[in-house]
Amino acid sequence: MTGSASAHSAMRHVPLRPFGRIVEAPAGSGISEIPVEKLVRWTEESRVLVLRGFSLLEKQEFADYCRRWGEVLRWEAGEVIDLIVEENPKNYLFASGDVPFHWDGAFVEADPRFFFFQCLDATPGAGGETVFSDTTAVYRDADPALRERWSKISLTYKTDKLAHYGGEVTERLVAQHPATGMPVLRFAEPLDPAVYKNPVYATVDGIDAAEADDFLATTAELVHRPEYCYAHAWQAGDLVIADNFALIHGRNAFTGPTTRHLQRVEVI
Repeated sequence: MTGSASAHSAMRHVPLRPFGRIVEAPAGSGISEIPVEKLVRWTEESRVLVLRGFSLLEKQEFADYCRRWGEVLRWEAGEVIDLIVEENPKNYLFASGDVPFHWDGAFVEADPRFFFFQCLDATPGAGGETVFSDTTAVYRDADPALRERWSKISLTYKTDKLAHYGGEVTERLVAQHPATGMPVLRFAEPLDPAVYKNPVYATVDGIDAAEADDFLATTAELVHRPEYCYAHAWQAGDLVIADNFALIHGRNAFTGPTTRHLQRVEVI
């Protein structure tokens, strides 16, 4: 039996709730041992794919591996974004508080299809879980009247470019997943400028202006319901692949000092 075949037979798949999958492999396994097509299928099926036991990649290796999946989105800071808590951040993403729900790449021309994380360091028990919400399930469970209302709504998001993203974008609330064809929600929570640095503002088109605040609040409550959310508690060495169209994601606040260090790459 070859080393690759042996690694495949030793892998263990553990379902997560309410969605997601952990794939555990013998320590030191290489992610390149698994065909990209198989990982794509697992990610589409599971929404979130957590890989454990696989060797982490050097920064350039990480970007080069992701290029096997498609075009890698390049930010001004480069292809790999380091996510750490900063002492004096310009943007809430690098602060220690929570990060409300959003999808990655909202302010670029081509929305990423997948996003990849690798966890170089973690602080167990200090909060900071990445929370994913499955908008395909949210749409699936909505009644026909609510779906009809959603179909008429667009949202315009705006934020100053103080981090690696920014600008203004208008999106239909209901979109179609590019691979599965399933309806998804392109919803990002507006942020209170009194709480968040460099906040995102949202305006709603397609409903009466007097109803906009209530719409934003009720939609935020809906996507946060436990039956739609998986909170990932990071372990050093985790590799995570997520479906950026099916999901929106955010982060719980840290509850104490943390050395957590994630690296992120996005594939169009």
